[in-house]
Amino acid sequence: MTTSEKLVQALAEKGMTCATAESCTGGGVGREITSVAGSSAVFLGGVVSYDNSVKRRVLGVPEEVLETCGAVSRECAGYMAEGARHLMKADVAVSVTGIAGPGGGSDEKPVGLVWFGLSSAAGVATEKAVFPGDREEVRAAAVEHALRLLLSAVS
Repeated sequence: MTTSEKLVQALAEKGMTCATAESCTGGGVGREITSVAGSSAVFLGGVVSYDNSVKRRVLGVPEEVLETCGAVSRECAGYMAEGARHLMKADVAVSVTGIAGPGGGSDEKPVGLVWFGLSSAAGVATEKAVFPGDREEVRAAAVEHALRLLLSAVS
């Protein structure tokens, strides 16, 4: 059973819903969830906030966070997850923001760096990971990690 299948099953069993806010994964988390039959009962929707203006206007990430911390940061990931949960009125939401490459990295924020946010009634948690590989490998690893985070919040 795939992680997305386990997630949909767990959400359905608990009568819970989820939502997503994605940047570097471009909707990949939502795609994986919706590939599962029955996901319409538990997945409310997602926002692909690739541009900072969408992070700000739709998800409520403060401009000062984007200016001082950047889009790839703990702070931005937290606001993105919280924004998606409130916007979709979901029980739990995950966010993904990172640098998939091949360009765009720096010493401080290397290619493969991804920040995740998880928002639920219990609050907002964030974590980071640095995934090896090319653009598609980083994106695939980030999608799987986000699905596992959602599953951990429901299980």
